[in-house]
Amino acid sequence: MTVYESDLPGVGKKFEIELDDGGRLVIVTHNTGKREVFVKPEADADSEKLFEASDRLARKIGTILEGAYFQPVQADQVETVLSDDTHIEWYDVSETAEVAGRTLAELDIRNRTGVSIVAIQRGEELISPPTPETALEVGDTLVAIGHREDCDRFEELLGTGLDG
Repeated sequence: MTVYESDLPGVGKKFEIELDDGGRLVIVTHNTGKREVFVKPEADADSEKLFEASDRLARKIGTILEGAYFQPVQADQVETVLSDDTHIEWYDVSETAEVAGRTLAELDIRNRTGVSIVAIQRGEELISPPTPETALEVGDTLVAIGHREDCDRFEELLGTGLDG
């Protein structure tokens, strides 16, 4: 998949993404933050506008597409890179986890590893942000944010008690 980027002076930037069927998805990001999304059946064809979105809505759509709310594919490890070295990772608390039944305050994860637990998915409930008094339970999915080395320390702290 190739992404083409071009400046639109006085407007913003245009991104064209090659699609598997030979068409292209075109996204115009205006300097105001507004996004317009078009589709082209082939590279040289005219574009058809699909929709436009405000900056806030576009960011929400992007977060959903990125998988921050739901990971449809079972993977050994889900990881999202926010910047050069900041990652969001998801960890499932297993039945053998020594952390189960302990609160975030007891575990002192931030001070011990540098990682912050920013959310916990517990069944259909999303706990965001969790409080220091929040106890971890078997079956919880922890959403952690930190630098790569911090995430590595977090995995070491958790040992085999978590599936990451």
